[in-house]
Amino acid sequence: MTEILKELMGRAEKWPATDQQALARVMLDIESRHTQVDDLTEEDWKIIEERAAAARRGEIATDEEVEALFNKYRRA
Repeated sequence: MTEILKELMGRAEKWPATDQQALARVMLDIESRHTQVDDLTEEDWKIIEERAAAARRGEIATDEEVEALFNKYRRA
């Protein structure tokens, strides 16, 4: 492990939990690029990241909201 990475990880231990989680997500994403073989294009990754960002912002309907909408129109 490079010295800068060791230093950064040490400092990250003092970060708020939400920042540590964000760092972990980024690290897992990078790690997956080295361990997975897939046929996703850069465009595919862009779409996935955009949708993940929308979900983090709460712009994606919950399962309960989807079910309520289906129930509303099933009765019609």
